[in-house]
Amino acid sequence: MKRYRTELCALALALGFAACDEPADEAGASGGDGLPAGAEAISLLGEPLHPSPASAEVAAEQQRDIEVARADYDADPDDADAIIWLGRRVGYTGAFREAIEIFSEGIEKHPNDARMYRHRGHRWISVREFDRAIEDLSRAADLVRGDEDEVEPDGQPNARGIPTSTLQSNIHYHLALARYLKGDFEGALPSYEAYMAVTTNPDQLVAISHWWYMALRRLGRDAETAAVLEPVTADLDVIENTSYHRLLLMYKGELAADELWDPESGDPAGVAVAYGVATWHLYNGREAQAAEMYRRILEGSGWAGFGYIASEAEIARLEADAGG
Repeated sequence: MKRYRTELCALALALGFAACDEPADEAGASGGDGLPAGAEAISLLGEPLHPSPASAEVAAEQQRDIEVARADYDADPDDADAIIWLGRRVGYTGAFREAIEIFSEGIEKHPNDARMYRHRGHRWISVREFDRAIEDLSRAADLVRGDEDEVEPDGQPNARGIPTSTLQSNIHYHLALARYLKGDFEGALPSYEAYMAVTTNPDQLVAISHWWYMALRRLGRDAETAAVLEPVTADLDVIENTSYHRLLLMYKGELAADELWDPESGDPAGVAVAYGVATWHLYNGREAQAAEMYRRILEGSGWAGFGYIASEAEIARLEADAGG
């Protein structure tokens, strides 16, 4: 484990540098994992992706959290919770490869702990390695099958301090997402159904319903979307996933697309909303408009966001179709 890399990264981010570079190889051309120096991943369009600078305040808070997590890990390097929290805290800084290393250590020490595979699977998605994500998340799903679900503590609590997700819902959510990002919309459907089986609150409901609805539309199974949208109402008490809630109300015809994002009037308010609006145009036959909106999304930052990754995937598919 690269013990001090994250501490240096947080300090550099606090000073405003886009750092976190790996040492270059002898030719000075690349860092770890065969990536360009400092890059965490290569986008689906072939561009290197580097950690984005955090504000000094955020970087300092992240550093404090990492120090606490590191102390807990150092006190007992075999403790599963300590490993998970260290990996999560490191991942929040954008050091996804280091987080993957930490969770890999956790898997070596605790090969039957589904949480290790769940969190490593998430970070494989962050670095655009979807097949590895599917492998890890499928393993996690196998490990929790038949078990009672458990609340997953929030690393970044919401305003009410109420956790809204669970271990099993997060496993199914990320497994479905990895398949969706690969364009395997049919393969994602069983994970949406498995997620719905453990849904217990409005935030979970709207999160899965948004992606489920889009997968069904991409498959041309429009008649089935009515059942997905039926439980979604304007008065749901949604704490975190308000973007997904508003998108679902748009799908129901209760909000106009331009109310969520009008490209003529400015940049998207949020990547999740922007991707949902763009994709709504796509499966309603407005491919050129959707492609323009995806490209607008990719002009922004936040490349680890799922809406951003999905926009990359859409442009890559559209370009492949055009080239074929």
